[in-house]
Amino acid sequence: MEAGLSHFDEQGRARMVDVSAKDESVRCALATGEIRMRPETLARIREGRVAKGDVLAVADVAAVMAAKKTPEVIPMCHPLMLSGVEAAFSELPDGSGLKVAVRVKCRGATGVEMEALTAASAALLTIYDMCKAVDRDMTLTNIRLEEKRGGKSGDWRRESAR
Repeated sequence: MEAGLSHFDEQGRARMVDVSAKDESVRCALATGEIRMRPETLARIREGRVAKGDVLAVADVAAVMAAKKTPEVIPMCHPLMLSGVEAAFSELPDGSGLKVAVRVKCRGATGVEMEALTAASAALLTIYDMCKAVDRDMTLTNIRLEEKRGGKSGDWRRESAR
């Protein structure tokens, strides 16, 4: 088994990692992602002129729901008691779309990176769903982990975020 691939047993079968011997600690992860769109679509979101409603409010709720449901869609994730999920939206500097940043936190024996990534993805997918009637060319991009804190491996931060 290759070092670091703990989701496989000695026979190469996928498994859920046993974290029962790990110490609990505060875990936090930040994930981001972007959705590119036409300027007119961004204006509609900004001005509240999307027929389905307040796009960012719904995307915010989607992020929280997705973080809580991550083990239901990512097979080897542990169910966690999350203590916080926060989503923030900002316009991209060039005016070509939106960026979402989602921070997820818990106290547990395993990290919340997958919850943060799933939440960011769901927020972007929700924006797409709510705006697809006016802009099917939207593109989801740059979904990535920016940082994680806590646990045995310690803190990590993406080089470009430093």
